Amino acid sequence: MKDPTDLIQHARSVLDTEARAIQSLADRLDEHFIEACQRILDCSGHLIITGMGKSGHIGHKMAATLASTGTPAFFVHPAEASHGDLGMIKSDDLIVALSNSGETSEILALLPVIKRLGVGLISMTGRSNSSLARHSDVHLDTSVDREACPLGLAPTASTAAQMAMGDALAIALLEARGFTAEDFALSHPGGALGKKLLLHIRDVMHQGDDLPLIKPEQTISEAIVVMTKSRLGLCAVTDPEGRPVGILTDGDLRRGLDGIGDIRTTAVQQLMTENPHTIPADALAAKAVELMQRRRIQGLLVVDAHQRLIGALNFQDLLQAGVV
Repeated sequence: MKDPTDLIQHARSVLDTEARAIQSLADRLDEHFIEACQRILDCSGHLIITGMGKSGHIGHKMAATLASTGTPAFFVHPAEASHGDLGMIKSDDLIVALSNSGETSEILALLPVIKRLGVGLISMTGRSNSSLARHSDVHLDTSVDREACPLGLAPTASTAAQMAMGDALAIALLEARGFTAEDFALSHPGGALGKKLLLHIRDVMHQGDDLPLIKPEQTISEAIVVMTKSRLGLCAVTDPEGRPVGILTDGDLRRGLDGIGDIRTTAVQQLMTENPHTIPADALAAKAVELMQRRRIQGLLVVDAHQRLIGALNFQDLLQAGVV
């Protein structure tokens, strides 16, 4: 095995080469990038991404990123396109073709049909004088000085540049469309991100008969019974109008039992925490996570617009809901 320090040095060289390749793209962004963005924004159909080999893999990722950030897009394999998949492409669509050489035969074979359909073509190549670049409506230069591969064979810096340019397009379009975090979550409803951005307090809070309620004048022993039934680890203490005036947690009990005397006669108000933290039901559940972590608390009371208690939740509810 090689010296471990040599392995680290080789890895650093790769990262340095790819970082320089990506940085050089920023210096080459010009009116062509603006035109590409404008054509995509004006497109009334779908954005079709195509590419062969490693460029195809980048194209798959690029299409997925665009689709999840507000630009309807999907990937079409160029070899499959000439065997029937071209039927998926309509005249109001727009094609983005990826090819480092700009001479990929499977893509060039599609050019006559693309032109006949009247479909716009944006290319991303490493050679501005290539056949694909010359026959494109818009060309984005993703050329690199050299590959990170010491043999100069494996696509490395060139694919990093393609991916970075794809991300630049996606995020520029996201900003132009005014795409929000909530919009992003709508396309990711099943994942942790979707839960953080779509799940609201009302979706996870305990309410109705599950809500542990007690009055300030009731005893600690009564509060323990209520708390045990709810398994929330807390009791909401409310006034006659149903507004929370305090909260009693199992932590309060552990810390205060030694000094309160007889729990059968000691009132809850002597041990409760006054002015408890509350949150509205329409707030995102992720907001509850942030508040609990910042305040170092394990439970929250939920109130309506009139500050009346309507629910409660604890950190375990958020864990079970997948928000944390």
